[in-house]
Amino acid sequence: MSSAQPIAELARRLGERLNADRLSHPGDPSYAGTTTLWNGAVHSRPALVVRPRTGAETAAAVTSARESGVSISVRGGGHDWAGRALRGGLVIDLGSMRGVQVEGDAAVLGGGGRVGDVIAAAGPYGMNVAAGTAGAVGMAGLTLGGGYGPLLGTAGLAADNLLAAEVVLADGRLVSTEDDPELLWALRGGGGNFGVVTSLRVRLHPDRGLVGGMVVFPWQEASTVLSRFAELIAEAPDGLTLLLEMTVAPGVGPCLVVVPVWSGDPRHADAAMAQAMRLGTPLANSVAATTQKDLWGQFDQSVPTGMHWDLRTRNIAELTTEVTDLLTGWAESRPGPGAGIGLRQFHGVATRTGADDSAFGLRSSHLAVEISAGRGADEDPAAYRAWADGVSNALAAFAVPGGYPNFLLPDQKEQVAHAYGSHAARLVAAKELYDPAHIFTATPLPSHDALNN
Repeated sequence: MSSAQPIAELARRLGERLNADRLSHPGDPSYAGTTTLWNGAVHSRPALVVRPRTGAETAAAVTSARESGVSISVRGGGHDWAGRALRGGLVIDLGSMRGVQVEGDAAVLGGGGRVGDVIAAAGPYGMNVAAGTAGAVGMAGLTLGGGYGPLLGTAGLAADNLLAAEVVLADGRLVSTEDDPELLWALRGGGGNFGVVTSLRVRLHPDRGLVGGMVVFPWQEASTVLSRFAELIAEAPDGLTLLLEMTVAPGVGPCLVVVPVWSGDPRHADAAMAQAMRLGTPLANSVAATTQKDLWGQFDQSVPTGMHWDLRTRNIAELTTEVTDLLTGWAESRPGPGAGIGLRQFHGVATRTGADDSAFGLRSSHLAVEISAGRGADEDPAAYRAWADGVSNALAAFAVPGGYPNFLLPDQKEQVAHAYGSHAARLVAAKELYDPAHIFTATPLPSHDALNN
């Protein structure tokens, strides 16, 4: 059988079960849009794309692909940097399933819903959602991988706020986690490795008055800013969550951008923000009372779609002088202005969530280091990849084992083996239970060999 025959058979089966306008082939007008990802370096071109509108249609797509012997990948928000959304012969694009309904202190959204969709729906009700720093990111992908974010100190990870989900399993069944707590546990941090998540129910949090923004400090003060940053995060209350970027800003050049966000008692916001201002000599400052929609809008402007990216990650327990010197040295050797190093604070409520309530591995206070090598389409990727690997390798001696699963690649076996902490064996068992044929490939899971070592 030629490679084209299974695709033709799949197209026939899908044509019988779904409307023809749900399918896209290479060359179709709708194909380019549905196979474009945030990371412009991903050039995979699947043989067929299906755009289901319901869980039942998604189940039909999974069943048809299985019957035809065609591999599957799933596209949610299209923001996965590693291109996992376009790896199958069939791509199930959930972009037609973005509806959000607010129900009291929860939001129910389709599997293709984005962070910005949930923020826009929750805002008029005076509610916020635990989310990352980009409104364009798919809410499902963010949540299933963990989901660090500026509300982490008071609301926890995005994964901690996943209350329920509907999932199409590899055998084509549409199931609910309300009937299967083990599946819910695996989805909270174990990635999209167990099926296609067609609907999520996520907890919302009352907006008590967000205060936040970006403060730019000169690179000449890097050592001072980082030293004071380390002191501040060591004693920061739950209400104050901080992010820091070593980056290059237009019109400024190399600098540090600190993002302080206050989501606690409004009476203490001014004092918390004053601490952030004292990290150094601000060159620019957008900190103000704000809404989640406006604040996340600032984040989206800072990370445009279409750049080419390689990402690496490490977790560090403490920002010591040795680590600070290492990071500033590597930042100064960046191959281009799109290469940067970010620090994401993990503290507060996120550390007090029950260790066995989710598959997420590391619950102690730490900093997630995001090593991002962004470049233009015409730049040589080799120097950027070497730089990203160099930073990661240099940090290894100071790092906590593992790393943030959403940024890991399968060949980073040592980090993957430790990324889920004591939950690794249980998570691998869940994979064998729900997807024994390994139909779905998302964030990398430990191998059986790694578990036995």
